[in-house]
Amino acid sequence: MLTKYAFVIQLSIHKITICVGLLLIGLHSVGQEFTFSGKKQKQSIQFKCVKNLIIIPVYVNERGPYNFVLDTGVGPMIITDPSIIDTLNFSLMRKIKLSGLGLEVVDAYVSQNVSAQIGRAKINYIPTAVLKEDLFNLSGHLGVKIYGLIGYSFFNSFIVDIRYSESRIIFCDVDSKIKYRGDKIPIIIENLKPYVDVDVDMYGGNKVGTRLLMDTGASHALSMEMLKGEAFPLPEKKIKANLGMSLSGQIKGYVGRVEAFHLGKYTFKDVVSGFPDFNSISQKIDLSFRNGNLGAEMLRKFDVQLNYQEKFMYLKPNSYANAPFQYDMIGMVIYLDQDKYKRLIVGEIDEGSPAEKAGLCPYDEIIGVNFKSIETYTLNDLSEMFKSKADRTVIFEMVRDNKVFFKVVRLEKRI
Repeated sequence: MLTKYAFVIQLSIHKITICVGLLLIGLHSVGQEFTFSGKKQKQSIQFKCVKNLIIIPVYVNERGPYNFVLDTGVGPMIITDPSIIDTLNFSLMRKIKLSGLGLEVVDAYVSQNVSAQIGRAKINYIPTAVLKEDLFNLSGHLGVKIYGLIGYSFFNSFIVDIRYSESRIIFCDVDSKIKYRGDKIPIIIENLKPYVDVDVDMYGGNKVGTRLLMDTGASHALSMEMLKGEAFPLPEKKIKANLGMSLSGQIKGYVGRVEAFHLGKYTFKDVVSGFPDFNSISQKIDLSFRNGNLGAEMLRKFDVQLNYQEKFMYLKPNSYANAPFQYDMIGMVIYLDQDKYKRLIVGEIDEGSPAEKAGLCPYDEIIGVNFKSIETYTLNDLSEMFKSKADRTVIFEMVRDNKVFFKVVRLEKRI
């Protein structure tokens, strides 16, 4: 059954951007940072890349490892599954409120006694917000068990080299001698998050300067939200889309393309972007410092070296740099059942989409794709299939009302 906590943006996990203002008061411990033990100054670890998101192993209170999303878009560490912490007594913890895009105000709890370890680097008291229950259901949407998100404390402690092309991160002490690769671009650190100034060309010749949140925890390429205090101008060619869900309902908006996107000296054409409904999101997040969000589908085209201390990054194009920007060609969300993680369920379906035309419905269970059991696919496999090629035929074996049937969907380039 479709859970009301299914937070998604068309399977790009437009990640619930956490508003951390309330967390900063009394939570950010001065002087606390990750450090290597002994003389160790540098380490390399592999990560899983699922729907463009970086998933790394993290030890919490010397237990684990647990899968966490490495996310420049969050400040304090967020634990979404409190079962990983022993003897957690919520009645003794300070309760705070979390809010953000795709998220109504919900309760979280501040913990001052959490340690975290990534590789051989450890922090003894990491600023942490603990959710009493897993509202995000990232596990269901990624197909991998996820226990939380970690960001600022790690990035601020090291020079971090994200090598998307190798599924590897290399991190070293900030005073290490580093060979930077590529081109240097300034970043701005505000409220524990990195921002970058870029130019965006809209169709019709209108070039605008924007400030975007750099968000490795959002798997889309772009989300354009605001310009000069009002909604960001929509492109002429666009489609209505369900950009996500909150506890109170859907976040509506459009998906279109911008003519060109300029990041430093690099220019990308026909970039797919979301355009969330301004009236909805302006009530949920503070847009005063940003015009939108730069996600991992764009960032993964580079190997990225981040230096928070000196406020710059280096970008070097990698093997993904020339891949075209494709949008989902089926028009539906799928997720693994939150309780069993074995049943693949259809969630939101876009109006007028190929999925709707073929007669798929929310709550349908998918048990096979192209005459293969659903167990032979990962969610990442299916996500790539659904944006692979216009006119491709996908055959679904479904269960609805305890009856098995087949549906044939022809993929369509919608934007």
